[in-house]
Amino acid sequence: MFKIGRLCLKIAGRDAGLKCIVIDKIDDNYVLIDGQTRRRKCNVKHLEPLDKVLKIKKGLSHEDVVKELKKENIEVEAKVKRNKRGPRTEEKPAVKEAVKQKTEEKPAAKPKKVKAEKKAEPKRTAVKKAPVKKAVKEKVSKAKPKAKTTKK
Repeated sequence: MFKIGRLCLKIAGRDAGLKCIVIDKIDDNYVLIDGQTRRRKCNVKHLEPLDKVLKIKKGLSHEDVVKELKKENIEVEAKVKRNKRGPRTEEKPAVKEAVKQKTEEKPAAKPKKVKAEKKAEPKRTAVKKAPVKKAVKEKVSKAKPKAKTTKK
């Protein structure tokens, strides 16, 4: 059913609703697809075969797949390759010149005045004694005097 060159419609996943071509048969349940979808291994349960079979070789490159689909009047969007570091954009010459002028216009930075360092001394603070409550004073005065022992 899913022979190499079979035109299919992806019915599940992120690429659902897009057309693709079977590039390689991996086993009974999986095939390699490419086209409007991403080039990847796909479960045959996620594909709906269409009535067209294109004459292509096993393991066809993406560019050749795009050419074959254009012959069948199926448009494929160009895939964008992304750099790991992100896209590199070149600045326009006018922008580069403006940046150079701004850096040249800035006056040289004035050296900062160095203040004489003072030795850190601990702060002296007056220690205040906590007021003694009347109840505490009474308890101290009511304490039992120690028994005096007499010597014989």
